[in-house]
Amino acid sequence: MKGFASLAALCALANPAFAHTIFQELYVNGVDQGHLTGIRVPDYDGPITDVTSNDVICNGGINPYHQPISQAIINVPAGSPVTAEFHHTLAGADPSDSADPVDPSHKGPVMAYLAKVNNATDMTVTGLQWFKIWEDGMDSSQVWGVDRMIANKGKVTFSIPNCIEAGQYLLRVEMIALHGASSYPGAQLYMECAQLQITGGGSTKPATVSFPGAYSGTDPGIKINIYQKLPSYTIPGQSRSADPTSRSTNGSSSGPSVFSCNGPSAPAPSTSAPSPPSIPVTPVSTPVSTPTGAAGTVAHYGQCGGLT
Repeated sequence: MKGFASLAALCALANPAFAHTIFQELYVNGVDQGHLTGIRVPDYDGPITDVTSNDVICNGGINPYHQPISQAIINVPAGSPVTAEFHHTLAGADPSDSADPVDPSHKGPVMAYLAKVNNATDMTVTGLQWFKIWEDGMDSSQVWGVDRMIANKGKVTFSIPNCIEAGQYLLRVEMIALHGASSYPGAQLYMECAQLQITGGGSTKPATVSFPGAYSGTDPGIKINIYQKLPSYTIPGQSRSADPTSRSTNGSSSGPSVFSCNGPSAPAPSTSAPSPPSIPVTPVSTPVSTPTGAAGTVAHYGQCGGLT
C-alpha cells in the first residue's frame, strides 16, 4: 500500500504535459479510412478534467481543433466492426515513444458512444443525445481497458449496432485516465468524434444521455483511488444500453461489453392508434480479442500526464 501511495504522490507532482493521447484513425471492417480522416482531432493531446464543460462532448474547446477540420464522412454499414486507434501525437504510431499510444500509468476505461445528427460535419454539438455502444473497464485481475488498448498498439475494436436507424452520426470514442482521480478534478478524459454515415440498420431508438450531464464529479468511476486492491469498478455514464449480463450486480465491468439490440429503447411517442406488433431483432455479437499478454475475459455484451 505504501508503494501505491508513493506512486500516487509522484503522479500528482509530475509534469501534466506528458503522455496524453488522441483518437485519430478509424478502420471499418478492418480497412483503414485514412490518417485524421473524418475525425475532429485537436492539435494538443491534453485532457478534459471538468465533466460539466461542453469540452467533454467532442473536445476542441480548450484543445483547439487541428486545421483544416476534416469534412469527410466515413461510410459504415450497420453491424460492421470498427477499430478506433489512439496515439500520443498526431504523427501517429511511434515505436520509439514509450508513451505511445499513452503512458502505462494512465489506467482506466475506454468507451464508445453514438449520437444521431442531421449533418455529421455540423460543428454544433451541444444538445445531442448519446447512447453507449461499447465499454471496457477493469477485469477481476485489475487489468484495465487502457491496458488492453496499449497491448493492442492503440487500437480498440467494437461493432456498430445492426439495429439502429440509418443516417449520419457522430461516434465519440473516449478514454479516461484515473491515475490522479483520488480527488476531483483529477480524472483525465480524452475524447474525439468521428463523422459517420451508417447504412442499412433497423429502427431501434436507444435510450440516450447528454454531454455534459452523463458524468458527475462524484461518480465512483470519476473520483476513485486506483492505488489499492479494487473489488470492482463502476464505469461512468450510461450502462443499461449494454447487455446487463455483462455487468455484475454492483455495476462493475468484467471485461469488454457491447451494445445489445435487445436492450432498453427510448420511450415511443403516445398515440391513439394501437401499436404494431414488435419484431424481434437478433443482436450481432462481434468477439473482441484480448491481445496477447493482457489479462481479462471477454463478455458478450504512467507516469503522469501532452505533446513533448
